[in-house]
Amino acid sequence: MKPPRIAIAMKGYPRLSETFIAQELLGLQQRDLPFAIWSLRRPTDVARHLMHNQITAPVSYLPEYLHEEPGRVLRGVLRALLRPGFARLLAVFLRDLGRDATRNRLRRFGQACVMARELPAGITHLHVHYLHTPASVIRYAALLRGLSWSFSAHAKDIWTTPDWEKREKIASADWGVTCTRDGHRELARLADRADKVDLVYHGLDLSRFPSPPARPARDGGDAGDPVRFVTIGRAVEKKGFDDLLSALAKLPPNLHWRLTHIGGGERLKALQAQAQSLGLAERVTWAGAKAQTEVIVALREADLFVLPSRQAGDGDRDGLPNVVMEAASQGLPIVATDFAGIPEFVREGVEGLLVPSGDVDALALALADLTRAPKRRAALGHAAHQRLTGAFSAAAGLDLIAAKLRASGEMP
Repeated sequence: MKPPRIAIAMKGYPRLSETFIAQELLGLQQRDLPFAIWSLRRPTDVARHLMHNQITAPVSYLPEYLHEEPGRVLRGVLRALLRPGFARLLAVFLRDLGRDATRNRLRRFGQACVMARELPAGITHLHVHYLHTPASVIRYAALLRGLSWSFSAHAKDIWTTPDWEKREKIASADWGVTCTRDGHRELARLADRADKVDLVYHGLDLSRFPSPPARPARDGGDAGDPVRFVTIGRAVEKKGFDDLLSALAKLPPNLHWRLTHIGGGERLKALQAQAQSLGLAERVTWAGAKAQTEVIVALREADLFVLPSRQAGDGDRDGLPNVVMEAASQGLPIVATDFAGIPEFVREGVEGLLVPSGDVDALALALADLTRAPKRRAALGHAAHQRLTGAFSAAAGLDLIAAKLRASGEMP
């Protein structure tokens, strides 16, 4: 195996909620790009996706909290003082600290010093997923080591990072990519040149998914065979699961359905309490976080996928959630909000139904309409699968990113 020339960094690895990153890493590996993985924190998920087991790149973990590994941090800082790039780093860091005087900013500095000291000599380029905290660490480490760097921006990192910080990071990076038109417009607005950031959809590696199953024509009229809804995502504000529960409570009492939610998250207990108070507890299954093989099983057993995304109070929002495309891989019709990157895949009345973000009544109406209409569900699900296979395969995007990384790392 060739020694890595590229270091790819992210906040945490591996993570069940970031199948798009695992898919990209595996795709780069399959394209014979030698890379190493660097993570700002150790994994917290018990389960792993099959893709994670297939990725063979070496993984290094930075100290998540500097006080937990003081010797390692001290060695990194002392080595940083002797590097030619330290003066450049110090000027950038102090300017950043003046605008963001937080412990997190100090932690980024310490992690960057450790990374710069421990990076193998053969690494020639750094790439990072997410433009907020992880990109700060990689930018600082690149300054210390005199390396080029690039980024993949996704969703929260775009919408919760201040303009000054995004502008300066984009200018400092060699290039970047992002995964929705919404995000691309935002980054292009701040970029120092027009071609700095490319729009590259994650797409889906269709080889990992079986063909859609045949489904019975459930219509919500049989209490013994209810229509099965599924939703997937961390229980956080931007996913809008509280809106979904409120919408379900508005469905006619003679309409028979069940909902399965897959995912963890800090709002899970509050959602369970909400379901209980609305009288929905017997109809909702909280399955918890699952590996992708189990997610696919749940999608194949469902009749309809729903995701009521919205903007969170801190500005956080989805990009184009991979779970929408995963639902399409199994021929599911999609009910979602007309928000963020979702309409870039789901077209109203073609692959699914789109409702205004936060409109509980419209969401309830869309769910009720499709619950009663198995033939329409089948038509929408077929169209979703066709859109996925025709326009959202992962191969083209992976080829582009591999080529850009190869060029940045000066590899043949």
